Amino acid sequence: MDTPDPLASDVVVRNLRPSDLDAVIRLDAKNVGRRRDEFFELKLKYALSNTGITVSLAAEHDGAFVGFLLAQVFYGEFGVTERVAVMDVIDVHPDFRGHHVAAALLDQLRTNLLGLGIHVLRTEVDWDNTDLLGFFRREGFTMAQRLCLDLDLEGSRR
Repeated sequence: MDTPDPLASDVVVRNLRPSDLDAVIRLDAKNVGRRRDEFFELKLKYALSNTGITVSLAAEHDGAFVGFLLAQVFYGEFGVTERVAVMDVIDVHPDFRGHHVAAALLDQLRTNLLGLGIHVLRTEVDWDNTDLLGFFRREGFTMAQRLCLDLDLEGSRR
């Protein structure tokens, strides 16, 4: 039987706000080793501009920013006509990994999406990121029926 994690019960999940931009960039830089200011400025601006559809979230512990996720709702993409949500990023401070912060974020996202009548959440993950793949598997993600393809534009020139 799993022992309850006392930190997990103290995690508060809330809507991501424009004022979280610096915390998002700092946390991501801590985890990936470089700053991606422009990426997050654009992603956060877009995610928060969809009024009434709040699917990007932050996690706090004792008032400290410890995780976030960025997601969007699409009303059809790549020829699919159903509404679908796409999670672009989920990130947790290294000191809080293993304390169910990502699971709390995903649980709230699931609740928000189902409340909007959206039944599918998609994301992408590097094939060799076994920790993230394991987390997604535990959360119920399965392989999609669609195959994501890349084209090396320079290498494919004729």
